[in-house]
Amino acid sequence: MVEIPIFADVVAAAARIKPYAVRTPLVESAVLGELTGKRVFLKCEIFQRTGSFKFRGAFNRIALIPEAERAGGVVAFSSGNHAQGVAAAAKLFAMPAVIVMPADAPRPKIEGTRALGAGIVLYDRLREDREAIATRIRAERGATLIKPFDDPAIIAGQGTVGLEIAEDAARLGAVLDQVLVPCSGGGLVSGTALGLSGGAPGLAKVKVHSVEPENYDGMRRSLAAGSRVAAPGGALSVADALMAPMPGVHAFELAKTLLAPGLAVSDEELDRAVAFAADRLKLLVEPGGAAGLAALLAGQVPKAGTVAVVLSGGNVGFEAIAAAVAHWDAKLLKC
Repeated sequence: MVEIPIFADVVAAAARIKPYAVRTPLVESAVLGELTGKRVFLKCEIFQRTGSFKFRGAFNRIALIPEAERAGGVVAFSSGNHAQGVAAAAKLFAMPAVIVMPADAPRPKIEGTRALGAGIVLYDRLREDREAIATRIRAERGATLIKPFDDPAIIAGQGTVGLEIAEDAARLGAVLDQVLVPCSGGGLVSGTALGLSGGAPGLAKVKVHSVEPENYDGMRRSLAAGSRVAAPGGALSVADALMAPMPGVHAFELAKTLLAPGLAVSDEELDRAVAFAADRLKLLVEPGGAAGLAALLAGQVPKAGTVAVVLSGGNVGFEAIAAAVAHWDAKLLKC
């Protein structure tokens, strides 16, 4: 049987990370409300430690490493957000960290990871196997591998996003109909759905949708098929953080019972969401972090109601933001 976390694990993770993680705000957007005819709330993980939700799961997983095994440190593979989350959490535990990162990862993510004290091993994502590299480092150092999404403790940590949404929505008097969550391997969206499932009364019927880039929509395809299948991939997406070919084993085991049908967005729609966030919402959001917003702006949530959108990360260079805004500038006012 595949081990999956339960709601109690999310509650335990919330207590574990509370002294260190930021409780990010759930804020209502009047701009998006007027535009869509819905009540729209934004869960701003861009304000989380290291600029993305990844710190939550990384800290929860590293906290569970037995004292006797901590001397070997940790190793992880990531295009950037998980890298920074692991590096930051390891630093808090005074543990060495080595991160295997693609050579073409965004500069702010590589620099951010290095600034947190982690060692970096770069690889060619088209020719080399990052998991094989991490496995070798793990064996050489006696390190603990911190997976980016397919680990029950990681999923439980990410589930604190859903727990906070549930608690804050109840405090604000909002009964959520749908929640849009960016998805790569599925740790955040499955964890968020788990956190919502027991977080507050009135959430029994909330629909949680994964949102992925086109051609990297493994979760959407897997949910439709009823089993894990790989997306075709191909050209790299602008959402570098959302390019896992298929959902993780543990994440999908949860997802298939908790998630509504998945959604997919184009690179053009992702860029539009990045530009809209900067120009109209005054928020800096990376393409992967803006996937839920992209789906909302593209009209993939047609019914009226109350929607929460997880802005999962903001680790993006100013030049990328400027390019997106310049491209969409003439059209933004017509959104």
